Amino acid sequence: MAGVRRRDRHGRGLRGPLTPPQAPISRSRAERFDDLVHDEVRRLGARWGRELAGVEFGVEEVPDVEPWFDGPVPLGRTVPGEAGRPVRIVVFRRPVEARASGEQELGRLVRDLLVEEVADLLGLSPESVDPSYDSPDD
Repeated sequence: MAGVRRRDRHGRGLRGPLTPPQAPISRSRAERFDDLVHDEVRRLGARWGRELAGVEFGVEEVPDVEPWFDGPVPLGRTVPGEAGRPVRIVVFRRPVEARASGEQELGRLVRDLLVEEVADLLGLSPESVDPSYDSPDD
């Protein structure tokens, strides 16, 4: 072999990604979901920054439930802070994606879920945390 092979053995062309890594389409579904949660947390933080300063937000794939659990799968959870660890609000990606029928509904569901968790944490109504709570329009 004198040179470097530039094509695969079946002659179908170069192997590799079809889009550059910085293109939005090349991001995975999990990465896009993380971005969606991050954007909503930033939006809530603009209004409730001082109250949420000690709160950590996270995304997990699925909740830990017992095999005999017979109820609706939780979409999110607030984990109390203990032993010097901060309060943590977790959004479960797979159940949320399963409930949403499209990108717009997914965004609304994440928004409403985070508003509900923050409202519960602060002891307020969801409508007082975010006036757009439970409205179909963004």
